[in-house]
Amino acid sequence: MNLVARIAPVLVFLIAVTVIAELADKAKVFEVAAREAAHLARGRVWRLWLLVVVLATGLTIVLSLDTCAVLLTPVVLAMARQLDVPPKLFAFTTVWLAGTASLLLPVSNLTNLLALHQFRQLDASYLAVSWRPAIAAVLITVIVLAVLFHRDLRRTYVVPETPHVDDKVLFWGATAVCLLIGPAFVSGIEVAWPASVGALVLVVLFAVRRRSALRWGLIPAKLVIGVAVLFAIVGFLTDHGLENLLRRVAGTSSELRLSVTGAVGANLVDNLPAYLAMEPVASSDAHRMMALLIGVNCGCLLTLWGSLATLLWRSRCDAARVDISWWSFLWRGLILTPLVVTGAVFALSLG
Repeated sequence: MNLVARIAPVLVFLIAVTVIAELADKAKVFEVAAREAAHLARGRVWRLWLLVVVLATGLTIVLSLDTCAVLLTPVVLAMARQLDVPPKLFAFTTVWLAGTASLLLPVSNLTNLLALHQFRQLDASYLAVSWRPAIAAVLITVIVLAVLFHRDLRRTYVVPETPHVDDKVLFWGATAVCLLIGPAFVSGIEVAWPASVGALVLVVLFAVRRRSALRWGLIPAKLVIGVAVLFAIVGFLTDHGLENLLRRVAGTSSELRLSVTGAVGANLVDNLPAYLAMEPVASSDAHRMMALLIGVNCGCLLTLWGSLATLLWRSRCDAARVDISWWSFLWRGLILTPLVVTGAVFALSLG
């Protein structure tokens, strides 16, 4: 019963925030934001990239890494194609920031939402522990991107026209919901509530203005079922000795060792089951919990299956005919991952 009570709010949040993101996308919120960024950058790729960095970071923090990786990626890739600028710069910006910017708030990643239960049991403020490593992770990611793609950042482009918005009521309504749920998520209210209210508002608005956009496919049924199954599998393995094995591997004192173990697990089997399996190893202390989150959130960027968001991002890249091979992803990840994990753990130790 305790397991059901714990995962139910997470699954409700996952459904609600997915509905919000999908309907906001249909209202052209993200497309307009990307094009406005192109206007503000005034023809300079480095300015446009910095604005995409801000947009990707904000979307990840407020609407979760899946929103950034899945919905923003096709928008920025289409924008890159229309502007005739290198798409890989923007592709890696979205997927890397989807991972490394997902530390700050509980709503930014499903692993964080699961960890929130432990933070409450420890009577610790999640944000008080997360803000230093979160800032460090984002800054390191931006620096690495700038170094790896410095030639692309020197390019220029012709400023495009702003896209036409078919229904301004839907656009501004969806924009308002996206802006308002951010403060609601950090207000201390159980995050499933503001997410559910925001989703309901948009569903009603679309029912009145564009009923054809409402379909059962908006609900991520397969993802919800997958998350529930992962809970069950990891619970079974934990009851049969997995916890003791992971405790020996991760150790009991070094936060960096714990983060590295979490990162290895995430790249082997996906970050969500890696977190679930290792949670008991880290649950004695808020800093160890954050070290684990650093590992599974920021350290999962070596393999294309390191997180569900990365898999979905790859499919969007394929659809946009942007080739990202496993080797291309791995060698860049081998540069970023050690730096971001080490830097974030160091920032955590300063708290």
